[in-house]
Amino acid sequence: MYRRARILAGGLGVLMALTAALSPAAGFRSGPGPQSEAGPPPPPDQDQAVADFERRLDKINDEIRDLRSRIEAEARRETTVLSTLKRINLTKSLVRKELAAQNVQLERARGALASTQADIRTLRAGLDREREAIERTLLALYKFGRLDFFRFLLKAPDIETYSSENKRLTLLVRYQEDIVAGYQRSLAELRSAQAELESRERDLAEMIRAANLKQRELEAEGRKNAALVNDIQRNRKTYERTIVELKESADLLQAMMDRIVNEEWVLPFAFVPLYESKGRLPWPVDGRVITRFGFERHPNFRTVVENKGIEIAPREPGTEVRTVHAGKVVYADYFQGYGNLLIVDHGMTYYSLYGHCSEFRAAVGDMVEGGQAVALSGDTGSLKGECLYFEMRFKTRPLDPLQWLKRR
Repeated sequence: MYRRARILAGGLGVLMALTAALSPAAGFRSGPGPQSEAGPPPPPDQDQAVADFERRLDKINDEIRDLRSRIEAEARRETTVLSTLKRINLTKSLVRKELAAQNVQLERARGALASTQADIRTLRAGLDREREAIERTLLALYKFGRLDFFRFLLKAPDIETYSSENKRLTLLVRYQEDIVAGYQRSLAELRSAQAELESRERDLAEMIRAANLKQRELEAEGRKNAALVNDIQRNRKTYERTIVELKESADLLQAMMDRIVNEEWVLPFAFVPLYESKGRLPWPVDGRVITRFGFERHPNFRTVVENKGIEIAPREPGTEVRTVHAGKVVYADYFQGYGNLLIVDHGMTYYSLYGHCSEFRAAVGDMVEGGQAVALSGDTGSLKGECLYFEMRFKTRPLDPLQWLKRR
């Protein structure tokens, strides 16, 4: 009797020790996938993030298709100095958009890479806990020695004890099977995640290489633009031909302004008339005036041209272009001779024009406030490098902008 009690006591001790070693509190998990000690963080809204990337890519791809179509249309027209300049500028815009699309894909790839790296860290932490649980099990078995459970059950004093200890043994066997299977699952998940990480790293490296190539393509188009502008400035015949074309573009702009003036609309909010701010308007960009309003003589060819606006060289490339007064955007597109041109109607037939922009931050129909960023400075259509072409008009009559902007 005493011997049977000792066997039972020893068996119970082993079972309790092994059960404790394999319990969830000791780090055992019965379900698939690792768990952190503080519990898994709430998952991010992956569907929303993917939808956001897709919307951005769709918008850029639409712009890419439009630019390609316009470049093809320009290629079918008669080649002139300004049309060549336009094709180069449209190509630069196209490459910028393609680069922007690649950057969106890079952003998405980097996010996926970071997510995979986080998964791997979580899997490794889970494996460490499972390894510790297995080590505790082995330690308990070593400590208590090998137990003849069959002989122990045969000597159970009654059916209740037999049933109870049988359940404990069954549970122990299940725990042993689960912890080994869970560890194997975690190892498989880790191997899969590491393979996915390596694949994502290769994809990311390829995207970076493609983006660098696209950047070099953009720089090559920039050199083409600079070479053509340099030829215009140095070659008298090319320059005179360009001046004729610029006069034709100015006439086309005048005709367009006639149409815009005839399109009446009313601002949907109370506003201060622009004429009341004469001499106090904010500058559209911070920079140096390199072309003034009125007549200008070429320093070498002695030819005279009439400037209906001013050109401002910004202090920094890609500077934000800001509206000088509240109004409505009535035009935002490439206009030959002016590059990317944006026109704001300020009401009561006052207008401001912003040319040579690299890209727009506002679209036709947008209501804008004074000082709002509507574009970025650039060199599209410019014969003087990066600068902002700025005009002010009352009806279709050009005004000297320096008489309307704040004194500096």
